[in-house]
Amino acid sequence: MSKSGLANRLYRGEAGLNLIGKRKLWFGIAGALILVALLSFGINRFTLGIEFAGGNQFIVPAGNSVSLDKAQNAVDKALTDNNTDATALPAQQVGRGGDTWFEVKTSILTPEQTTEVTQQVAKELGIPADQINSSRVSPAWGSQVTERAVLGLVIFVALVMVYLILRFEWRMAVAAVSSLLLNLVLTAGLYSLAGFEVTPATIIGFLTILGFALYDVVVVFDKVQENTRGITASNTTTYAESANLAINQTLMRSINTGLVALLPVGGLLIAGLSGASTLADLGLVLFVGMAIAVYSSIFFATPVLVTLKEFEPRIQAHTKRVLARRAAIARGEVAPKKGEAAPAGARQPRQAAPEQESAEVAALAGSAPKVGARPSTAKRSGGNRGGRPGGNRPGGAKRR
Repeated sequence: MSKSGLANRLYRGEAGLNLIGKRKLWFGIAGALILVALLSFGINRFTLGIEFAGGNQFIVPAGNSVSLDKAQNAVDKALTDNNTDATALPAQQVGRGGDTWFEVKTSILTPEQTTEVTQQVAKELGIPADQINSSRVSPAWGSQVTERAVLGLVIFVALVMVYLILRFEWRMAVAAVSSLLLNLVLTAGLYSLAGFEVTPATIIGFLTILGFALYDVVVVFDKVQENTRGITASNTTTYAESANLAINQTLMRSINTGLVALLPVGGLLIAGLSGASTLADLGLVLFVGMAIAVYSSIFFATPVLVTLKEFEPRIQAHTKRVLARRAAIARGEVAPKKGEAAPAGARQPRQAAPEQESAEVAALAGSAPKVGARPSTAKRSGGNRGGRPGGNRPGGAKRR
């Protein structure tokens, strides 16, 4: 790969991607995604697990005569035959090899209905009733988990705000928290749209992705602060351009961090889909949330910061000075500083052309007297020396 390839330029922070300049586009995309998520919250709502909605759970051992479909059909038939209003969720296989069983979750049943359903399922599958494990979960447990999770989220956001204000400034704190909330809304929206089941493992995953998202945002903001320190003392770069440079300089770090984090989470997700339902719930929310966190730290957090900074009078005045100077350079009134790129189509300051300048120098060099030479107008007369006839003594006698 050539040294000027995109990957190499990304690693050196020289890709020159104008991400801040297109922030209206990124805001539009984020706004559209948020709108879709909010509509899904109102229309599709969430598929709550048994821990939050309450219900019963029937665990059927797998065997030669018992399959996933047979377990599902047996539970559905038992619920219908016993005149219950409960419905069953799709059966799931848990475990592998000899330690495999099928898990079927239903709506809330009374103790009498639970006993009747258990006996009929055992009869349908041809196994003893004591081999079927049934349990009932109250929705109160899920509500307690939700309350603790919301409390933990509020405390986390408050601590993040205090830290970022002390470490950076309040605008960076607002931008970072906005990015965190975007992660939560979009991840929850995907769960609502796809109908993924919300379990306690999902709540744990939600809180976990906040830490990852915050880490990535702080890395970018640290570089932004470094690039913009004392920026108003110079008239060559705007705040938005320095922030855009910071994103380019940390872009590969963000991508690499995201990939390194997603690979083990992807393995966790695959392991969960192979039979461990709890790992699948945790792995799914981590994978989705971390992927969205990489997007938000690059395309949302820093653009929000730049937008907030451009409301500051000091930054507005600085931007006007930079743009006015560039306009003067474009008109040829001001020469760009060393290392500063002139705007496209800028006029050069008026000066003599190189060919004309060299010709003038040569002409002047030919007409100027050499050091120690006599003036060109004072020609030496043929026989004059000191005003007397040169070479002849009085009387015309030559010197012998």
